[in-house]
Amino acid sequence: MTYPLTMEELEEIVRTDEKQRYSFNDDKTLIRANQGHSIPVDVELKEVHPPKYLYHGTGEKYVPSIDIQGLIPKSRLYVHLSGDIETAVKVGSRHGKPVVYRVSAEQMVEAGMLFYKSVNGVWLTKHVPARYLKKEKVLLR
Repeated sequence: MTYPLTMEELEEIVRTDEKQRYSFNDDKTLIRANQGHSIPVDVELKEVHPPKYLYHGTGEKYVPSIDIQGLIPKSRLYVHLSGDIETAVKVGSRHGKPVVYRVSAEQMVEAGMLFYKSVNGVWLTKHVPARYLKKEKVLLR
């Protein structure tokens, strides 16, 4: 089944998507997902030095697994991290009562791990071992 779209409709989707999931190439002949792929694709990510800390929001039900395994990409290519606690709380809230982990990104870089930043501002890495995680206190409004 196909669903034909006009260029104007595609531009509207790219422009208004709250998470900025999509982008066009320079001449708007191609459209792509910015991150979150579950199949291997070249997303043209550049290695970027992260800030000292990044954050990951999740639901309470995942805490026991994360405390043992750390953060793993599961069906995605990368673990998704945010640059601020507020965004991590929003992400975690999608999964029930939010839990936010602070990620010691600078220590991970010192240990040789790589970070990337998607065009919509999501930080990406292959895995975050549990030793680099610390739970943050989350104040819900």
